[in-house]
Amino acid sequence: MLSSVEEGGEQQDVVSWSNTIGVIGRDLFIYCLHRLSRWEYGAIASLNHDFNSVVRNGDIYRLRRKNGVAEHWLYLSCGNNPPEWEAYDPSTGRWIQVPNIPPAQIVIWESLAVGTELLVFGSWGRVALRYSILTNSWTGLADAMNTPRYSFGSASVGEKAYVAGGVDSSLINVLSCAEMYDSETHTWTPLPSMNRARYGCSGAFMDGKFYVIGGNSSSRELLTCGEEYDLILRSWRLIDNMSQGLNQTSRGGPVLLAVVNNELYAADYREDELKQYDKQDNKWITLGKLPVRSKQEGSDIRFRACGDRLIVIGSPNNSSDEEVVELHSWTPDGQPPVWNLLTTKPQGVYRIVCAVMGC
Repeated sequence: MLSSVEEGGEQQDVVSWSNTIGVIGRDLFIYCLHRLSRWEYGAIASLNHDFNSVVRNGDIYRLRRKNGVAEHWLYLSCGNNPPEWEAYDPSTGRWIQVPNIPPAQIVIWESLAVGTELLVFGSWGRVALRYSILTNSWTGLADAMNTPRYSFGSASVGEKAYVAGGVDSSLINVLSCAEMYDSETHTWTPLPSMNRARYGCSGAFMDGKFYVIGGNSSSRELLTCGEEYDLILRSWRLIDNMSQGLNQTSRGGPVLLAVVNNELYAADYREDELKQYDKQDNKWITLGKLPVRSKQEGSDIRFRACGDRLIVIGSPNNSSDEEVVELHSWTPDGQPPVWNLLTTKPQGVYRIVCAVMGC
């Protein structure tokens, strides 16, 4: 609010923030803030204790979610050990530094973003960490999955994430069980098991349902079937040949999936092609070429949906530079893809790990 003071014989208006929230009301204050960019929240939180509380307790993000306001940032670790994470805003091209991960003798293999959190998993499912944008800090994920797992399929929507399949921490048993994580309560809830146990599978959320596609069976058979989990009916439906012909190798390379506007896309690294799933005919349609290439059967490429755009990360197609990865984006528009180079990053010796947080 403004108050008047005398300085040099002139009356001036200065900003007094101490009781702004009390004057306009907390609900109205939060409503005004929720339309600002996430980029501004750090500066707002530093103004005083009341502002910090409003930003850090998560109410702004709950209101954003309710009103369909979201900015999608990519959280990325380019193969360093110990892992170093950064956030990237593709709309502005800004990089945001994430605090160093707690010291741990692990290599991070899996990640997923849900609500205002980034979850990372390492040591074959035995170690899990949580990064919160509310506190800008890492903590151990003591309330990890009911069944620790590695090489699972996952997807998130809003404040909830879904995981299914994988191999348990013994690295022997292939799993069919599934769980849901609620980032508001930090709890894992068991879900009905899939029809098939599988690991090395991929997950996607489309049309209000959770899909798990591809992977290998407990007998190491390469699976081309997918499964659809209906959140309302709480049941799984098997879909034959859902990943038929997609980028799966004899070693069980992953199916690289992303969903934009409830349309499912795949980065087929065997053919260096972008494909779209035809829901009606249960088949994949080639849209065009990918701007990156894989040297390690798909484990060195990442493919994500970031709001209304697709992002693919990997080694340059037409370059001998083996020490960088490129980030390309394309917004589906019904035309063959024309990829836009966003930026490049140095690449370490370990695999790229990334997740997209929309909040």
